[in-house]
Amino acid sequence: MKSWIRFRLADGQMGFGVQERHRVTEYEGDMFGDAVPSGNVLSRDDVTLLNPCVPTKVVALWNNFHALSEKLGKAAPSHPLFLIKPPTSVIGPGEPIRRPKDYSGKIAYEGELAIVIGKRCRNVSVEEANDHIFGFTCINDVTAAELLNEDVNFAQWCRSKGFDTFSCIGPVIQRDFDWRTASVVTRLDEVERQNYPLADMIFSPAEQVSLISHDMTLLPGDVIACGTSIGVGSIKDGSTVDVSIDGIGVLSNALSTEI
Repeated sequence: MKSWIRFRLADGQMGFGVQERHRVTEYEGDMFGDAVPSGNVLSRDDVTLLNPCVPTKVVALWNNFHALSEKLGKAAPSHPLFLIKPPTSVIGPGEPIRRPKDYSGKIAYEGELAIVIGKRCRNVSVEEANDHIFGFTCINDVTAAELLNEDVNFAQWCRSKGFDTFSCIGPVIQRDFDWRTASVVTRLDEVERQNYPLADMIFSPAEQVSLISHDMTLLPGDVIACGTSIGVGSIKDGSTVDVSIDGIGVLSNALSTEI
């Protein structure tokens, strides 16, 4: 199974490659294009993992799981309901989530599966969509919850979810991944808070890619956060959130006490 990563070395140089057990085979070129082995093989202990892709945008879905839809008393949507998170919100595994300046309210975690786009994607069919998916990773779709409905005239989805560090992505991009048999498990300070099957999705990954590609062009490295299910909760300052998906790995980030 090829797990693609981006990494930083001790001297500050950055690269990308394939992680297999405790070994990293470095590649050069374009991860989503003409990537070829560079000839360098590194120890996993010698690299620091970065967010495994650098998206131009993160498309984040809402109400995409039957269980949560039923709990909220919402009808299943006929088209993916989504918002856009900026690329400046993206961080990698181990990086701190930072509380927005002058905001002391609730910050929530949402453990999710994320789709990584592999090639330019516009107006594709469901049948074509899988050819445009590079792989899958984990995402913690962080939310400044009390800002969402701060103004009764306008739900502030983008603002509440778009702060710097509010899209935690990683640890790897797994290309050979069967989402139908996997579950998302979210732990807060090692206590399980979410455990839900991905098979409960309303829109499959291929359907998401196809339908969203009719709304906007998706570019290589872009991320679609597939939405979350039951068990969303708040993070206390200093607490650690682990989002794990069997076959991908564990994404771990802590809410920093520093702004």
